[in-house]
Amino acid sequence: MTRITLLAGAALVALAPQAMAGEAWDDVRQALFGDDYMTPAADLIAIDAPYRTDSDARTQIAATVSAPPGRQLESVMVILDENPMPVSAVFTMRRPLERFFFDVTMRINGPTPLHIVARTTEGQMLVAEAFVKTSGQGACSAPPGTDPKEALADLGQMTLDITDFAEPVSLASKLNPSAPHDKKLDLGIRHPSHSGLQMDQISLLFIPTRYVDSLDIDLDGQDFVDVTGSISLSENPHLTLGVPGDTHEVDVELTDTGGAVTHAHKAVTGF
Repeated sequence: MTRITLLAGAALVALAPQAMAGEAWDDVRQALFGDDYMTPAADLIAIDAPYRTDSDARTQIAATVSAPPGRQLESVMVILDENPMPVSAVFTMRRPLERFFFDVTMRINGPTPLHIVARTTEGQMLVAEAFVKTSGQGACSAPPGTDPKEALADLGQMTLDITDFAEPVSLASKLNPSAPHDKKLDLGIRHPSHSGLQMDQISLLFIPTRYVDSLDIDLDGQDFVDVTGSISLSENPHLTLGVPGDTHEVDVELTDTGGAVTHAHKAVTGF
C-alpha cells in the first residue's frame, strides 16, 4: 500500500466532522498534504463534472489527467470537500502512466468544491478544482434504493467490458479520453455502499457502514491500478478507466469494509 493511500484512509475518518463545517479545503489540504507545495494543473487536468447535478445520489465525475512532460503519474485523488468522507476515491498506479482517464459515479451530499490531486513519481503534486451544485437531497443520508438485506445477496458481483472509445464517455465528451487511450474498461459493481448515515425505513435504525474498500485491477496478468473507495461511491457504482489498446484480459479483486472479497475476469475475444 502506498503512502498516499495510507494518508487517504486516515483522512476518511479524521476529516468527517470538519467536512460538514463549510469551507473545508484548507482543512482537507492540511490534513493530507501539510505544507507541501501544490502546482496548479492548468490544462494537465481536465475535469468533467456537472455544474448542477440532476442526481445527487449518482453523479458522474470524470477527468483526464496528464503528467508534465518527461514525468509519469503515481496516483490520482478525487476529493469532494464537503462530503462526510471528502477523500472520495484514490487511484494508485501500479505501473507509472503518462496519462490517466477515469469516470466514476459518486454521491454528492451537498454543494461542494471538487479537487483532483495528481502526484507524479518524483513527488510533484498537481491540483485542479471544479464546483458541483446539488438539488438538496442529502445523498449520503438518503434511504438506499434497495432493501438492505436483499442487497447483500449479490453484493460484490461485477460486470466487465472492454471496448473502443468509439464515442466520448458519458459526461467526458469534451475531454477526448481516446487521445491517450485506445480502449476503455467499464466496471459495474453490485454493492449498496451504505454510508452509515442512512436510516432503515422500517426499523428506523441506522444501517451500518459498508462500502467498497478497494479494487485491485490487473491487465494481462500484471498490476495496473488499485482503487481505494469511500462512502462517496454511489450505490451500485460504475467505473470507467482508459486502458492500453492491446489489453486482452482483465482481472478485478474487490474487497469491501465488511470483509467480502469477490473476483471478476474478462477476456477480449480475438486474442
